[in-house]
Amino acid sequence: MEEIRLDDVVQMRKTHPCGSDRWTIIRIGADIKIKCLGCGRIVMMDRETFVKRRKKTLEQGTVPEAETLLQMLTQK
Repeated sequence: MEEIRLDDVVQMRKTHPCGSDRWTIIRIGADIKIKCLGCGRIVMMDRETFVKRRKKTLEQGTVPEAETLLQMLTQK
């Protein structure tokens, strides 16, 4: 399974109504929040759905998922 990182740029299987199929990941956890790079629309979906709908990762973010989750837990 491919790692999901914050700030990844991913290509989804279907295009958004604005015509773009490129999204950036802005939140990870049990749910994944992604932002359209064409129009800026934000969509949230559960991880399982995201993995099914993702076609490929175009650019990988800088921070690994495990570190991001650890930072989220220690900030509380």
